[in-house]
Amino acid sequence: MVGKHVGLEKEDHQRDANFNKALHGKSAEATGGFAALLGKDTDAKKIAVEEYFKHFDRKTAETETEADRKARTDEYATLTKHYYNLATDLYEYGWGQSFHFCRYSPGETFYQAIARHEHFLALKIGIQPGMKVLDVGCGVGGPAREIAKFTDAHITGLNNNDYQIDRATRYAVKEGLSGQLKFVKGDFMQMSFPDNSFDAVYAIEATVHAPRLAGVYGEIYRVLKPGGTFGVYEWLMTDEYDNENLEHRDIRLAIEEGNGISNMVTISEGIAAMKEAGFELVHHEDLAARPDRLPWWWPLAGELQYMQSYLDFFTVFRMTHVARTMVHAFTGFLEIVGLAPKGTKKTADSLAKGADGLVNGAKKNLFTPMYLMVGRKADK
Repeated sequence: MVGKHVGLEKEDHQRDANFNKALHGKSAEATGGFAALLGKDTDAKKIAVEEYFKHFDRKTAETETEADRKARTDEYATLTKHYYNLATDLYEYGWGQSFHFCRYSPGETFYQAIARHEHFLALKIGIQPGMKVLDVGCGVGGPAREIAKFTDAHITGLNNNDYQIDRATRYAVKEGLSGQLKFVKGDFMQMSFPDNSFDAVYAIEATVHAPRLAGVYGEIYRVLKPGGTFGVYEWLMTDEYDNENLEHRDIRLAIEEGNGISNMVTISEGIAAMKEAGFELVHHEDLAARPDRLPWWWPLAGELQYMQSYLDFFTVFRMTHVARTMVHAFTGFLEIVGLAPKGTKKTADSLAKGADGLVNGAKKNLFTPMYLMVGRKADK
Protein backbone atom coordinates (compact mmCIF):
# COMPACT_ATOMS: atom_id res chain seq x y z
CA MET A 1 0.00 0.00 0.00
CA VAL A 2 1.02 3.62 -0.56
CA GLY A 3 3.27 5.13 2.08
CA LYS A 4 2.69 7.93 4.55
CA HIS A 5 4.14 10.81 2.55
CA VAL A 6 2.10 11.70 -0.54
CA GLY A 7 2.76 14.79 -2.64
CA LEU A 8 -0.07 17.12 -3.62
CA GLU A 9 -0.94 18.01 -7.20
CA LYS A 10 -0.59 21.67 -8.13
CA GLU A 11 -4.00 23.27 -8.63
CA ASP A 12 -4.81 25.18 -11.82
CA HIS A 13 -8.41 26.35 -11.76
CA GLN A 14 -8.19 28.26 -15.02
CA ARG A 15 -6.91 25.18 -16.86
CA ASP A 16 -9.72 23.11 -15.38
CA ALA A 17 -12.34 25.71 -16.31
CA ASN A 18 -11.07 25.83 -19.88
CA PHE A 19 -11.17 22.04 -20.18
CA ASN A 20 -14.66 21.93 -18.64
CA LYS A 21 -15.90 24.40 -21.25
CA ALA A 22 -14.21 22.50 -24.07
CA LEU A 23 -15.51 19.07 -23.03
CA HIS A 24 -18.96 19.78 -21.64
CA GLY A 25 -19.98 22.96 -23.45
CA LYS A 26 -23.58 23.70 -22.45
CA SER A 27 -24.40 20.10 -21.51
CA ALA A 28 -24.52 21.07 -17.81
CA GLU A 29 -27.83 22.74 -18.69
CA ALA A 30 -29.27 19.48 -20.05
CA THR A 31 -31.83 17.52 -18.06
CA GLY A 32 -29.25 14.83 -17.35
CA GLY A 33 -28.37 11.28 -18.31
CA PHE A 34 -28.17 10.58 -22.02
CA ALA A 35 -29.24 14.10 -22.98
CA ALA A 36 -26.11 15.50 -21.32
CA LEU A 37 -23.97 12.54 -22.37
CA LEU A 38 -24.41 13.26 -26.06
CA GLY A 39 -23.40 16.94 -25.80
CA LYS A 40 -19.65 16.40 -25.34
CA ASP A 41 -16.74 17.50 -27.49
CA THR A 42 -15.11 14.49 -29.16
CA ASP A 43 -11.49 15.68 -28.93
CA ALA A 44 -11.74 16.71 -25.28
CA LYS A 45 -13.51 13.45 -24.41
CA LYS A 46 -10.62 11.54 -26.01
CA ILE A 47 -8.16 13.38 -23.75
CA ALA A 48 -10.22 12.59 -20.63
CA VAL A 49 -10.45 8.90 -21.59
CA GLU A 50 -6.72 8.64 -22.22
CA GLU A 51 -5.77 10.49 -19.03
CA TYR A 52 -8.01 8.29 -16.90
CA PHE A 53 -7.49 4.86 -18.39
CA LYS A 54 -3.70 5.17 -18.69
CA HIS A 55 -3.69 4.26 -14.99
CA PHE A 56 -5.70 1.05 -15.47
CA ASP A 57 -5.30 -0.27 -19.02
CA ARG A 58 -3.20 -3.46 -19.06
CA LYS A 59 -2.93 -3.32 -15.26
CA THR A 60 -4.12 -6.51 -13.58
CA ALA A 61 -4.08 -7.80 -10.03
CA GLU A 62 -1.34 -10.22 -11.09
CA THR A 63 0.94 -7.58 -12.60
CA GLU A 64 0.13 -4.44 -10.57
CA THR A 65 3.14 -2.94 -8.80
CA GLU A 66 3.68 -0.37 -6.07
CA ALA A 67 4.90 1.95 -8.83
CA ASP A 68 1.50 1.63 -10.57
CA ARG A 69 -0.28 2.60 -7.36
CA LYS A 70 2.13 5.46 -6.72
CA ALA A 71 1.49 6.81 -10.23
CA ARG A 72 -2.22 6.94 -9.40
CA THR A 73 -1.76 8.64 -6.04
CA ASP A 74 0.68 11.13 -7.55
CA GLU A 75 -2.08 12.20 -9.96
CA TYR A 76 -5.00 11.63 -7.56
CA ALA A 77 -6.74 14.92 -8.38
CA THR A 78 -6.46 14.58 -12.15
CA LEU A 79 -7.53 10.93 -12.00
CA THR A 80 -10.66 11.74 -9.98
CA LYS A 81 -11.45 14.84 -12.04
CA HIS A 82 -11.38 12.93 -15.33
CA TYR A 83 -13.28 10.01 -13.83
CA TYR A 84 -16.19 12.31 -13.04
CA ASN A 85 -15.83 14.08 -16.39
CA LEU A 86 -16.53 10.68 -17.90
CA ALA A 87 -18.93 9.14 -15.37
CA THR A 88 -21.19 11.91 -14.02
CA ASP A 89 -23.86 11.68 -16.73
CA LEU A 90 -23.92 7.89 -16.50
CA TYR A 91 -24.29 8.16 -12.70
CA GLU A 92 -27.24 10.50 -13.05
CA TYR A 93 -28.83 8.28 -15.70
CA GLY A 94 -28.36 5.04 -13.76
CA TRP A 95 -28.63 6.09 -10.11
CA GLY A 96 -29.82 9.65 -9.52
CA GLN A 97 -28.31 12.82 -8.08
CA SER A 98 -27.04 11.35 -4.81
CA PHE A 99 -23.93 9.39 -5.73
CA HIS A 100 -23.89 6.97 -2.81
CA PHE A 101 -25.25 3.71 -1.46
CA CYS A 102 -27.49 3.20 1.56
CA ARG A 103 -29.32 0.69 3.74
CA TYR A 104 -32.87 -0.38 2.88
CA SER A 105 -35.92 -1.23 4.94
CA PRO A 106 -38.93 -3.30 3.85
CA GLY A 107 -41.60 -1.13 2.22
CA GLU A 108 -39.16 1.72 1.59
CA THR A 109 -38.63 3.06 -1.93
CA PHE A 110 -35.13 3.51 -3.35
CA TYR A 111 -35.08 7.30 -3.07
CA GLN A 112 -36.61 7.24 0.43
CA ALA A 113 -33.76 5.00 1.54
CA ILE A 114 -31.17 7.27 -0.08
CA ALA A 115 -32.61 10.30 1.77
CA ARG A 116 -32.81 8.41 5.08
CA HIS A 117 -29.11 7.54 4.82
CA GLU A 118 -28.33 11.25 4.44
CA HIS A 119 -30.64 12.18 7.33
CA PHE A 120 -28.98 9.59 9.57
CA LEU A 121 -25.53 11.10 9.02
CA ALA A 122 -26.85 14.62 9.71
CA LEU A 123 -28.41 13.28 12.93
CA LYS A 124 -25.20 11.56 14.08
CA ILE A 125 -23.22 14.75 13.49
CA GLY A 126 -25.83 16.92 15.21
CA ILE A 127 -26.39 19.43 12.42
CA GLN A 128 -28.69 22.23 13.60
CA PRO A 129 -30.51 25.14 11.88
CA GLY A 130 -28.22 28.00 10.96
CA MET A 131 -24.98 26.01 11.21
CA LYS A 132 -22.25 26.50 8.60
CA VAL A 133 -21.61 23.00 7.26
CA LEU A 134 -19.06 21.70 4.75
CA ASP A 135 -19.87 18.84 2.36
CA VAL A 136 -16.51 17.39 1.27
CA GLY A 137 -16.81 15.98 -2.25
CA CYS A 138 -20.38 17.08 -2.93
CA GLY A 139 -21.02 15.55 -6.37
CA VAL A 140 -23.95 17.22 -8.14
CA GLY A 141 -25.34 18.31 -4.78
CA GLY A 142 -28.03 15.71 -4.09
CA PRO A 143 -27.06 15.10 -0.42
CA ALA A 144 -26.35 18.81 0.18
CA ARG A 145 -29.83 19.77 -1.01
CA GLU A 146 -31.46 17.05 1.08
CA ILE A 147 -29.51 17.86 4.25
CA ALA A 148 -30.12 21.60 3.77
CA LYS A 149 -33.87 20.96 3.62
CA PHE A 150 -33.74 18.49 6.51
CA THR A 151 -31.71 20.65 8.92
CA ASP A 152 -32.10 24.28 7.76
CA ALA A 153 -28.31 24.57 7.89
CA HIS A 154 -26.20 26.38 5.30
CA ILE A 155 -24.18 23.89 3.26
CA THR A 156 -20.99 24.63 1.34
CA GLY A 157 -20.15 21.91 -1.16
CA LEU A 158 -16.49 21.38 -2.03
CA ASN A 159 -15.77 19.74 -5.38
CA ASN A 160 -12.77 19.50 -7.71
CA ASN A 161 -14.85 18.86 -10.84
CA ASP A 162 -16.14 21.99 -12.59
CA TYR A 163 -18.90 20.14 -14.46
CA GLN A 164 -20.39 18.77 -11.25
CA ILE A 165 -20.26 22.24 -9.68
CA ASP A 166 -22.16 23.63 -12.68
CA ARG A 167 -24.83 20.96 -12.34
CA ALA A 168 -25.06 21.27 -8.56
CA THR A 169 -25.50 25.05 -8.84
CA ARG A 170 -28.20 24.61 -11.48
CA TYR A 171 -30.14 22.12 -9.33
CA ALA A 172 -29.91 24.39 -6.27
CA VAL A 173 -31.43 27.29 -8.23
CA LYS A 174 -34.12 25.02 -9.64
CA GLU A 175 -35.15 23.92 -6.11
CA GLY A 176 -35.03 27.45 -4.68
CA LEU A 177 -32.08 26.64 -2.41
CA SER A 178 -29.38 28.89 -3.84
CA GLY A 179 -29.47 31.08 -0.71
CA GLN A 180 -28.80 28.06 1.49
CA LEU A 181 -26.20 26.31 -0.67
CA LYS A 182 -22.84 27.31 -2.13
CA PHE A 183 -20.53 25.19 -4.27
CA VAL A 184 -16.80 25.82 -4.27
CA LYS A 185 -14.02 24.55 -6.51
CA GLY A 186 -11.08 22.98 -4.71
CA ASP A 187 -8.89 20.00 -3.86
CA PHE A 188 -9.91 18.53 -0.50
CA MET A 189 -6.27 17.71 0.24
CA GLN A 190 -5.44 21.45 0.19
CA MET A 191 -8.57 23.42 1.01
CA SER A 192 -8.63 27.19 0.57
CA PHE A 193 -10.87 27.79 3.62
CA PRO A 194 -9.37 29.48 6.70
CA ASP A 195 -8.86 27.50 9.91
CA ASN A 196 -11.94 26.98 12.09
CA SER A 197 -14.45 27.91 9.35
CA PHE A 198 -17.27 25.36 9.82
CA ASP A 199 -19.52 24.22 12.64
CA ALA A 200 -19.74 20.71 11.19
CA VAL A 201 -18.33 18.74 8.26
CA TYR A 202 -19.53 15.61 6.51
CA ALA A 203 -18.35 13.44 3.62
CA ILE A 204 -20.45 10.79 1.89
CA GLU A 205 -18.39 8.20 0.02
CA ALA A 206 -16.09 10.92 -1.36
CA THR A 207 -12.87 10.93 0.66
CA VAL A 208 -12.06 7.47 -0.72
CA HIS A 209 -10.61 9.45 -3.65
CA ALA A 210 -7.88 10.86 -1.39
CA PRO A 211 -4.35 9.52 -1.94
CA ARG A 212 -4.04 9.30 1.84
CA LEU A 213 -6.99 9.43 4.25
CA ALA A 214 -5.05 11.09 7.07
CA GLY A 215 -4.29 13.93 4.66
CA VAL A 216 -7.90 14.78 3.84
CA TYR A 217 -9.06 14.13 7.40
CA GLY A 218 -6.32 16.49 8.60
CA GLU A 219 -7.60 19.26 6.31
CA ILE A 220 -11.13 18.65 7.58
CA TYR A 221 -9.87 18.91 11.16
CA ARG A 222 -8.18 22.21 10.32
CA VAL A 223 -11.28 23.90 8.84
CA LEU A 224 -13.63 22.56 11.53
CA LYS A 225 -14.30 24.84 14.48
CA PRO A 226 -13.10 23.69 17.93
CA GLY A 227 -15.73 21.41 19.45
CA GLY A 228 -17.16 20.68 15.99
CA THR A 229 -18.06 17.27 14.62
CA PHE A 230 -17.09 15.48 11.42
CA GLY A 231 -19.01 12.48 10.12
CA VAL A 232 -18.09 10.29 7.16
CA TYR A 233 -19.41 7.29 5.27
CA GLU A 234 -16.12 5.81 4.08
CA TRP A 235 -15.39 3.21 1.43
CA LEU A 236 -12.99 0.70 2.99
CA MET A 237 -11.80 -2.83 2.50
CA THR A 238 -12.67 -4.86 5.58
CA ASP A 239 -9.93 -6.31 7.71
CA GLU A 240 -10.67 -9.68 6.10
CA TYR A 241 -9.04 -8.31 2.94
CA ASP A 242 -5.68 -9.97 2.27
CA ASN A 243 -3.46 -8.14 -0.19
CA GLU A 244 -1.51 -11.36 -0.81
CA ASN A 245 -4.71 -13.05 -2.06
CA LEU A 246 -4.99 -12.64 -5.84
CA GLU A 247 -8.79 -12.82 -5.84
CA HIS A 248 -8.97 -10.13 -3.16
CA ARG A 249 -6.61 -7.86 -5.11
CA ASP A 250 -8.62 -8.41 -8.29
CA ILE A 251 -11.82 -7.29 -6.52
CA ARG A 252 -10.09 -4.24 -5.04
CA LEU A 253 -8.62 -3.22 -8.40
CA ALA A 254 -12.00 -3.62 -10.14
CA ILE A 255 -13.55 -1.32 -7.53
CA GLU A 256 -10.76 1.23 -7.92
CA GLU A 257 -10.86 1.28 -11.74
CA GLY A 258 -14.64 1.46 -11.95
CA ASN A 259 -14.89 4.22 -9.36
CA GLY A 260 -11.94 6.59 -9.89
CA ILE A 261 -10.00 5.54 -6.79
CA SER A 262 -6.23 5.84 -6.52
CA ASN A 263 -5.67 3.93 -3.27
CA MET A 264 -8.30 2.17 -1.16
CA VAL A 265 -7.33 0.99 2.34
CA THR A 266 -8.73 -1.16 5.14
CA ILE A 267 -11.04 -0.35 8.05
CA SER A 268 -8.19 -0.42 10.58
CA GLU A 269 -6.24 2.05 8.42
CA GLY A 270 -9.31 4.31 8.16
CA ILE A 271 -9.73 4.40 11.93
CA ALA A 272 -6.02 5.09 12.38
CA ALA A 273 -6.25 7.97 9.86
CA MET A 274 -9.02 9.66 11.87
CA LYS A 275 -6.94 9.46 15.02
CA GLU A 276 -3.78 10.62 13.24
CA ALA A 277 -5.69 13.68 11.99
CA GLY A 278 -6.46 14.60 15.60
CA PHE A 279 -10.09 13.54 15.98
CA GLU A 280 -11.57 12.02 19.10
CA LEU A 281 -13.43 9.08 17.57
CA VAL A 282 -16.90 9.32 19.08
CA HIS A 283 -18.46 6.49 17.08
CA HIS A 284 -17.41 4.06 14.38
CA GLU A 285 -19.40 1.22 12.86
CA ASP A 286 -19.78 -0.72 9.64
CA LEU A 287 -23.42 -0.06 8.79
CA ALA A 288 -23.22 -2.71 6.06
CA ALA A 289 -22.72 -5.30 8.83
CA ARG A 290 -26.09 -4.58 10.44
CA PRO A 291 -28.54 -7.51 10.11
CA ASP A 292 -30.79 -5.85 7.51
CA ARG A 293 -33.25 -7.98 5.58
CA LEU A 294 -32.29 -6.24 2.36
CA PRO A 295 -28.58 -6.04 1.41
CA TRP A 296 -27.22 -2.60 0.52
CA TRP A 297 -25.94 -3.88 -2.83
CA TRP A 298 -29.19 -5.24 -4.24
CA PRO A 299 -29.99 -2.32 -6.62
CA LEU A 300 -26.39 -2.32 -7.87
CA ALA A 301 -26.69 -6.04 -8.65
CA GLY A 302 -30.09 -5.45 -10.30
CA GLU A 303 -31.67 -8.19 -8.16
CA LEU A 304 -35.32 -7.33 -8.69
CA GLN A 305 -36.61 -9.81 -6.08
CA TYR A 306 -35.62 -7.27 -3.42
CA MET A 307 -37.62 -4.44 -5.03
CA GLN A 308 -40.00 -2.80 -2.55
CA SER A 309 -42.04 -0.65 -4.92
CA TYR A 310 -42.92 -0.70 -8.59
CA LEU A 311 -41.77 2.94 -8.58
CA ASP A 312 -38.22 1.58 -8.28
CA PHE A 313 -38.44 -0.68 -11.31
CA PHE A 314 -36.97 1.68 -13.91
CA THR A 315 -34.14 2.78 -11.59
CA VAL A 316 -33.18 -0.76 -10.63
CA PHE A 317 -33.85 -2.39 -14.01
CA ARG A 318 -31.09 -0.22 -15.51
CA MET A 319 -28.60 -2.04 -13.26
CA THR A 320 -29.58 -5.57 -14.34
CA HIS A 321 -27.14 -7.43 -16.58
CA VAL A 322 -29.74 -7.44 -19.38
CA ALA A 323 -30.19 -3.67 -19.24
CA ARG A 324 -26.45 -3.02 -18.88
CA THR A 325 -25.78 -5.16 -21.96
CA MET A 326 -28.41 -3.20 -23.90
CA VAL A 327 -27.03 0.18 -22.79
CA HIS A 328 -23.46 -0.80 -23.62
CA ALA A 329 -24.49 -2.04 -27.06
CA PHE A 330 -26.47 1.17 -27.60
CA THR A 331 -23.58 3.43 -26.55
CA GLY A 332 -21.30 1.45 -28.86
CA PHE A 333 -23.74 2.02 -31.72
CA LEU A 334 -23.93 5.75 -30.93
CA GLU A 335 -20.14 5.92 -31.07
CA ILE A 336 -20.07 4.17 -34.44
CA VAL A 337 -22.62 6.55 -36.01
CA GLY A 338 -20.92 9.58 -34.45
CA LEU A 339 -23.69 10.61 -32.02
CA ALA A 340 -21.64 9.83 -28.90
CA PRO A 341 -17.94 10.62 -28.41
CA LYS A 342 -15.41 7.80 -28.48
CA GLY A 343 -14.83 6.40 -25.00
CA THR A 344 -18.48 6.44 -23.92
CA LYS A 345 -18.80 2.65 -24.16
CA LYS A 346 -15.41 2.11 -22.54
CA THR A 347 -16.52 4.25 -19.60
CA ALA A 348 -19.80 2.35 -19.28
CA ASP A 349 -17.91 -0.97 -19.38
CA SER A 350 -15.54 0.25 -16.66
CA LEU A 351 -18.45 1.33 -14.45
CA ALA A 352 -19.99 -2.12 -14.90
CA LYS A 353 -16.69 -3.75 -13.94
CA GLY A 354 -16.58 -1.57 -10.85
CA ALA A 355 -20.18 -2.46 -9.94
CA ASP A 356 -19.40 -6.16 -10.20
CA GLY A 357 -16.34 -5.64 -8.00
CA LEU A 358 -18.45 -3.84 -5.39
CA VAL A 359 -21.05 -6.61 -5.28
CA ASN A 360 -18.43 -9.38 -5.18
CA GLY A 361 -16.52 -7.53 -2.47
CA ALA A 362 -19.68 -7.14 -0.40
CA LYS A 363 -20.78 -10.75 -0.79
CA LYS A 364 -17.33 -11.96 0.32
CA ASN A 365 -17.27 -9.44 3.20
CA LEU A 366 -14.20 -7.74 1.79
CA PHE A 367 -15.66 -4.26 1.19
CA THR A 368 -18.01 -1.74 2.77
CA PRO A 369 -19.21 1.59 1.30
CA MET A 370 -20.66 2.79 4.59
CA TYR A 371 -18.13 2.59 7.34
CA LEU A 372 -19.46 5.33 9.60
CA MET A 373 -16.94 7.35 11.56
CA VAL A 374 -17.90 10.32 13.72
CA GLY A 375 -15.06 12.41 15.12
CA ARG A 376 -14.97 15.44 17.35
CA LYS A 377 -12.41 18.25 17.30
CA ALA A 378 -11.21 19.23 20.74
CA ASP A 379 -12.39 22.49 22.31
CA LYS A 380 -9.87 25.33 22.49
